[in-house]
Amino acid sequence: MSESLNNDLFSNLLMTQYMIGKVLQGRYQIVQALGAGVFGQTYIAVDIDHPENPKCVVKQLKATGSQPSYLDTLRLRFLTETETLKQLGHHNQIPELLGCFEEKERFYLVQEFIEGHALTAELPMGQQWGSLWNEREVIQFLNDVLEILEFVHSQGVIHCDVKPENLIRRACDGKLVLIDFGSIQPVDFGVDAAMPIYHLPVTSLGYIPPEQFISQAQPNSDIYSLGMIAIQGLTGLAPLQLKIDPYTNDIYWRLNDTRVNDYLAAVLSQMIRYNHETRFQSAVEVLQVLKQMSLDKSQILDAEYSVSEGDNSQGRFKFIKSPSLVTGMRVGLAANSLVMGFGVYSLINNSPAYSETEALYKATEQYQAGNLEGALALARSIKPNSNVYSEAQTTITEWQQQWKVAAQRYQTVENAFNENRWADVLRNAPQVPDILYWQSKSDKLVKSARANLETESKGLLAKAYQRAGEKDFSTALNYLQQIPQESSSKTVVQQKLTEYNQKQQIRAAYLVQKAYNKAAAGDFNGAVEFLQQVSPGTSIYAQAQAKLIEYTQKQRLQADTIPNDNKRSQLPQEEKVATSPIAKAMWTDSFISSKTATKLDNFQPGNYMQEVNIR
Repeated sequence: MSESLNNDLFSNLLMTQYMIGKVLQGRYQIVQALGAGVFGQTYIAVDIDHPENPKCVVKQLKATGSQPSYLDTLRLRFLTETETLKQLGHHNQIPELLGCFEEKERFYLVQEFIEGHALTAELPMGQQWGSLWNEREVIQFLNDVLEILEFVHSQGVIHCDVKPENLIRRACDGKLVLIDFGSIQPVDFGVDAAMPIYHLPVTSLGYIPPEQFISQAQPNSDIYSLGMIAIQGLTGLAPLQLKIDPYTNDIYWRLNDTRVNDYLAAVLSQMIRYNHETRFQSAVEVLQVLKQMSLDKSQILDAEYSVSEGDNSQGRFKFIKSPSLVTGMRVGLAANSLVMGFGVYSLINNSPAYSETEALYKATEQYQAGNLEGALALARSIKPNSNVYSEAQTTITEWQQQWKVAAQRYQTVENAFNENRWADVLRNAPQVPDILYWQSKSDKLVKSARANLETESKGLLAKAYQRAGEKDFSTALNYLQQIPQESSSKTVVQQKLTEYNQKQQIRAAYLVQKAYNKAAAGDFNGAVEFLQQVSPGTSIYAQAQAKLIEYTQKQRLQADTIPNDNKRSQLPQEEKVATSPIAKAMWTDSFISSKTATKLDNFQPGNYMQEVNIR
């Protein structure tokens, strides 16, 4: 095996070096090697026959023999599969097949080049990195790729190499594109020969299901691969790092995980069953489950609860309104079955006895309703020889951890509510784990907090409008800055912040100009009054403060030098100032001849300060 592997690597290296710079069909010039797959080598090329020289992907299919009969067989398969690839390329999230040809007994495919980055760039590198996907991101990812797989399988083929490297986040619209269909197999493809593991790319290991190693790929083999990627996103662990149950060979991935609710955990667990017969059988089935899951979760959040009379001491709750499907979904998942409107999907190879299923069912019901101790007691009653004993023990640990986290996070929400910090209530409530009892409590606080926040926001906005109408932009801005980001008025607030900032700057310049005009006329009292109205934070504030000090000093000097006689005391203020020799000297020596900037020569405040449509 080692010798064969070394020969393949050496052969691929030589071929790659040989191909760079080559022009195929007089049109496609190879510029870069992308990598080698099971069935061939992939390159980036430029179409030199096109005026814009666009990039494209060229895949050279590997030929392991040169006998005429072998080449004829390969040629027939090549022509058949290119027809399939043409059909697949009609999907918006699959690269378009641009061409196919044979040259020097080698077969080539030319496909659309997708600008973007591989999904590997979005996957967490490990639990310690803190970039794990949340449930919403996982569900969005699954829906996106499952719709592609639904189309692929409807064309009668299986991709057989779904992995992060083969999912490209397209730069132009952010959608995922499934690439590299070089390993596709017909749905009914079945050969007894096994696929040697050393022929597989290292990046594919862990994503490939067991049946594919013996060339018995099924449509749900792609579903297995997709489930492993989703679990990697949730846990930060690569597939080969996950533990395997020694009795069932199933992947045991949900250890000490408090972030994943029972819905999603059960869906992912069924996607990656070791036995392909017990997995979801089609992409359509998984999409239906995810859709129903979303609907039921919405119904759960809207359900109403009340304390049962005579049973409040134990903290037990019952549903006033709760759709039966909601209860069936929540409880059925914990018992490893998905109860759906379109059917029942078993999630384990061997169904447990009814009494054991019922015990786990009742335990989940108690847990979701708020009776933790009762739920734990029921789960602990499941015997060690039970088929669901291992899962029950894991569930007990998860419940204890989730309950502790939920209680702490709910307390944070409640504290914020009691202190009238409505925005903090809205920010912290989504962090409460997905337990009906705790979510129902936090949802009530959220509803009330949101109403209070909107009322306060509208009040602050009204005050800001009023102060702006009075040209007090500083106070108006202060009111706007108190409105939380969570308010529905967020957009209006941002617009008004920008508008009032600009008007505050204009008004500050206007006030300074008026002060200069007053000072030029010797009215330092009036000048000081204008300067005192200039708001801090404006670009002209420092200049206004300097002039305020200067004019205050001149104001005092002026008051001390005016003669105190009856004739002058009876003159109007303007004439008193005008007849003061000392004042005239000050104006000439200190104001007009001052080297400091005291005039805005071209400033015409009337053009800016009409304050029309202030709101």
